[in-house]
Amino acid sequence: MDLTSCFRGRTVLVTGHTGFKGSWLCEWLLLLGARVVGVSLPADPDIDPCYTTPYAHFDQLDLSRRLTAHIEADVRDGAALHEAVRCHRPDFVFHLAAQPLVLRGYREPRWTVETNVIGTLNVLEAVRQAAAPCVVIAITTDKVYANRNWDCAYRETDPLGGHDPYSASKAAAEHVIASYWASFFAPAVQELGIGVAAARGGNVIGGGDWAADRIVPDTLRHLAEGRPVPLRNPGATRPWQHVLELLGGYLHLARSIALSIEAARAGDEAGRRRLEELCSPFNFGPALDSNRSVGELVEEIMRHWPGEIRDASVCGAPKEAGKLNLSIDQAWHVLGWRPQWEFHQTVRETVAWYRAFYTHARGDPSAVQALTQEQIERFTAGMRYDAPAATVGGG
Repeated sequence: MDLTSCFRGRTVLVTGHTGFKGSWLCEWLLLLGARVVGVSLPADPDIDPCYTTPYAHFDQLDLSRRLTAHIEADVRDGAALHEAVRCHRPDFVFHLAAQPLVLRGYREPRWTVETNVIGTLNVLEAVRQAAAPCVVIAITTDKVYANRNWDCAYRETDPLGGHDPYSASKAAAEHVIASYWASFFAPAVQELGIGVAAARGGNVIGGGDWAADRIVPDTLRHLAEGRPVPLRNPGATRPWQHVLELLGGYLHLARSIALSIEAARAGDEAGRRRLEELCSPFNFGPALDSNRSVGELVEEIMRHWPGEIRDASVCGAPKEAGKLNLSIDQAWHVLGWRPQWEFHQTVRETVAWYRAFYTHARGDPSAVQALTQEQIERFTAGMRYDAPAATVGGG
């Protein structure tokens, strides 16, 4: 799969580019030779949960100086998004901006719903009004499903739901995404050349995540400070995957849609059918043996960075799903996408990033860039997104 030929010289707009996943995506796109335009809230620790320490990955990479444009705007501001799209005419949009935390959703439900639903609507409306060829990958979450605590994995056709404000807001955003494709983009694909798909990801981990209320940054923050690691919900299982797995899925999906749009606009009926297949939700998760409990994850982290654990379970704490697994059959069969790093390597690479950061890279943008780029290059060296040969996920 040649991502470089797809993205080199193209303009890519990334919302939420200052966040954990956004900063990794920007760095990868820069390596591919893209012109990257970022739209995000200002870096304010009272607004953005990724700024709970002075080590935000975006700042450590010095990305504000390296992008084509760094725009400070709220995705709830439709006029600001319209202006960004009008000025830069992106070929691709990756919509990552969100209020991404379950527990914060309980504390600030209105802000969560407005950001995640109205923000998504504003992005799609800005692209629609621009009326220029564009691929939009709108990022939601594995938590969009009506969670039954099943042992089997959730498929893209399973009912959406969400018993907490964050999950419900992301499920609502998916309805907005589907309606824009069906109402505006699909009927006029030959004239507009716009494709949109939703990407549902599992719990990503990786270097540079400093957000509160996330198990990996909380664990590594405590280990770096020599304190016991608190475990709030050790029995909860999650589909842990490295951030690069998920971003590789986003990029591959965007490339596949772009190629299908070209074919459909040229009158290729097979390309049109392929585009219909691609402009739909996709799960991106690890193989099933990477669905591990929070307790197992922390124990694996401590194989590489020894420390102590303390029980921090709290009666009456806000509810989080106990079991959550994703089926990745559709990504495997339709895209040829598959996980590259298994659970142990995912944890090893994550801990290695943080240890190198604390040891020598902290406060040195060139060192953080080198550390981040080395992991991207190591990951891409093993990427094999070809025709699938077997099913790796499912229930």
